Amino acid sequence: MNIQQLYEFCLSKKGVTEHFPFDEDTLVFKVGGKMFCLTSLKQWECNEPSLNLKCDPDQAEALRAEYEAVHPGYHMSKKHWNTIDFNSDVNDKTMCQFINDSYDLVFKSLTKKIQSEIKESDN
Repeated sequence: MNIQQLYEFCLSKKGVTEHFPFDEDTLVFKVGGKMFCLTSLKQWECNEPSLNLKCDPDQAEALRAEYEAVHPGYHMSKKHWNTIDFNSDVNDKTMCQFINDSYDLVFKSLTKKIQSEIKESDN
């Protein structure tokens, strides 16, 4: 997966928007105004890409034990976020599933009203 594929994959999900709320390097994808995926553009340029993804706390621990590429979230809540390195033991299909899981977790945390608005949108 390259940065363009990541970008297209994330934006293909209902209600997703892109932002640079922290600096001009950190690309953030949100659903319903809440973050589910962050990545550093500089790391992509240096061929050391990674993602920060929201994760169920119990699953986060299990994934860290199972995969060498999965670490506690960098600059995030270590309980609720994982950093996943590309170019390691997580293939693209699994990375996409991790992104889907993060999106779903955040989407489910939104109010019913916001969920309904997103489902009805043409995004």
